[in-house]
Amino acid sequence: MKYGISLPPFGDHADPRYLADVAREAEAAGWDAFFIWDHVLFDMGFRPIADPWVALAAIAMNTQKIKIGTMVTPVARRRPWQLARETVSVDRLSNGRMIFGVGLGVPAQLEYGFFGEDQDPKIHGQKLDEGLAVMDGLWSGEPFSYSGDHYKLDEVRFLPRAIQSPRIPVWVGGTLNKRKPLERAARWDGYCPLKDGGMVTPDEWKVAMDSVNQLRNSDAPFDWVQGGETPGDNPAKAAEMVKPYEEIGVTWWIEGIYHWRYGLKGNDPITPEISEAMNERIRQGPPKI
Repeated sequence: MKYGISLPPFGDHADPRYLADVAREAEAAGWDAFFIWDHVLFDMGFRPIADPWVALAAIAMNTQKIKIGTMVTPVARRRPWQLARETVSVDRLSNGRMIFGVGLGVPAQLEYGFFGEDQDPKIHGQKLDEGLAVMDGLWSGEPFSYSGDHYKLDEVRFLPRAIQSPRIPVWVGGTLNKRKPLERAARWDGYCPLKDGGMVTPDEWKVAMDSVNQLRNSDAPFDWVQGGETPGDNPAKAAEMVKPYEEIGVTWWIEGIYHWRYGLKGNDPITPEISEAMNERIRQGPPKI
């Protein structure tokens, strides 16, 4: 099992320089990946938020080995050809360390509605699937054209290619065991199930794994990605929490380093004390078994 961090680039962490320093500390502490959220707005507090691609560029330049990426990017909110450029640029800048997490984007009002865009999740799902098909074609570096319901491209060729081959890994986030996210995940490189009201249990994982494996038509490596929170000041308890997931074949544990984990409520401002508590959990290192 590998261990990553998922961190909202809000408040103090909205400063790319600050975020890059935190990522360097994460690498030194033994984490295997550093993921940031991709939002333009998140709540009615309208708190500071970093652009993920500027932030990831800074992180790439300030680290050496740790995987980096988004957790997750709402592809429907962006132009897929622009995302193709941005992801390849980060992959090359990081010497092949980019992982691309994708999803629909929530809350829909904040991600889409404030900007006059359609809030229908079915449309978002269609654009996500078409957008990934477009990105995959552009990532190939070969002549590529596309005609779908939402996107149309005349034949073009995007260079340079990413460093990673056959492509930048794509992890799909979605509600646990919903058919569409399961089908989508089976076409790509990883599955990050989300469950309202708590963590996905090992037994629920077994069902999800069976469902995805039945839908896959490839024997390429595939990642099973579990999110959770472990106590950094109690390594034995942390390892005990993670062990059942490793035993069933989950490949990544993603530690949620969230502001509300440390006392933030609603639209309250993010204090320096909350930011430091987040950073301290990162410095405590992963819940390795």
